[in-house]
Amino acid sequence: QVQLVESGGGLVQAGDSLRLSCAASGLIYSRSMTGWFRQAPGKEREFVAGIRWNGSSTYYRDSVKGRFTISRDNAKNTVYLQMNSLKPEDTAVYYCAIDTTYRLGYSAIGDDYEYWGQGTQVTVSS
Repeated sequence: QVQLVESGGGLVQAGDSLRLSCAASGLIYSRSMTGWFRQAPGKEREFVAGIRWNGSSTYYRDSVKGRFTISRDNAKNTVYLQMNSLKPEDTAVYYCAIDTTYRLGYSAIGDDYEYWGQGTQVTVSS
């Protein structure tokens, strides 16, 4: 079993930065993918970014490319999402999740991720 705990959310102004953390504990799966998703009120959950277990590949949705950076520190079992130049449309609850299935590429489908954290709120004011 894996437990994921997100932290680092908050209320910021447009243009500011935040760094989210996702700390994992329990059974750690090799060859897994850790993803960040977000869900805004009244909207569907969407994939934001993903990183392979060894950090060899990263993936981003188009709207965050160049502004967000996903990274990991396996010694700390932690994945980070550095978010710069935040916009009001980035406002959402952000979740980290783990897909234990090895894939070519990645999955942006939330149902493919078996483990989820509780989420952390990010609010960007204009």
